[in-house]
Amino acid sequence: MSRTEAQSQAVMPQLGRLPAVGLEELTTEAALLTRVDRKYLVPTATARRILSTFSAEARVLELAGARSFAYDSVYFDTPALDSYMLAAHGRRRRFKIRTRTYLDSAVSFLEVKTEGAREATVKERIPYEPRDRDRLTDEGLAYVNETLSAALGEVAFGPLEPVLSTRYDRTTLYLPESGSRATIDSDVTWQRPDGQPWVLDDAVVVETKSGSAPGPLDRHLWANGVRPCRISKFATGMAALHPELPANRWNQTLRRRMPLRRVDQLPQS
Repeated sequence: MSRTEAQSQAVMPQLGRLPAVGLEELTTEAALLTRVDRKYLVPTATARRILSTFSAEARVLELAGARSFAYDSVYFDTPALDSYMLAAHGRRRRFKIRTRTYLDSAVSFLEVKTEGAREATVKERIPYEPRDRDRLTDEGLAYVNETLSAALGEVAFGPLEPVLSTRYDRTTLYLPESGSRATIDSDVTWQRPDGQPWVLDDAVVVETKSGSAPGPLDRHLWANGVRPCRISKFATGMAALHPELPANRWNQTLRRRMPLRRVDQLPQS
C-alpha cells in the first residue's frame, strides 16, 4: 500500500468500504466538464462523521486497487496577476491556467478553466509533458491564448509564469442518483516558487461537482450544518501566501476556517 493510500484510509476509513467505480464508467457517466462546483472546508473529524452517516448510493474511483491519488498542480499568471485579480474582484469573465499532474501515473495536462454563465465552470485541457509542468512551452501558450479567445473574446496574455504550486491526495466519489461526483482532498499543500510549503492542518476540502441542482452529498452536508465556503486552491492559496494582495472574497475562510502549518518540504508520494 502506498503512502497516499495508507494516509487516505487513516483519514477517511469508511471510504474503503464503499463499492468501486472504474475510470471509464466515471468519465462516461459523470464527466461534468461543464458544471457547478460547491466547495466545503471541513475539519477531518467532522468529515469522517458526516461521511459515515451518508446513506445515498456512492462509489469510489478505484484504479489498480488504489482509491487515493496524489495530484500536483502548477498555476500560471501574468506579472500583473490578471487571473488572480479577476477572481479577487469577482469578475464574471475570469480564467485560470494550470498544469495538473497525476503523480501516481506520471500523466500531465495543461488546463484552461473559464467561468461561464450562471457560475458554471468550463474546463478544457490537452495532454502535456510532465517535464514541462512548471513552465508554458510555446505550444502551450498558443493553446492557452486560443482557448481564452474562444471563451472570453479576443485576448492575448503573456508572458505567463508559475506563481503557485499545490499538492494533495484526492479520493473521488461517484453518486449515481444524481449523475454527479464529489472529491475529498487531504494534505492540501501550497507553495510559492521561492518559498516553503504550507499544509492545511487537520481539515479536508470537499468539492461537489454537479449540474445546477445540488446533489445528495450537498444536501447531507447542509443537514449536518456544513455550508459551502469561498475556497479556491489557486486564489485562496495566493491570498494566504501573499497577505499584501486584496483578499476580501476569502477573508472569512482565511481567518476562521483555514488553519495552515508550515512544513519543511512537500510530502513525498
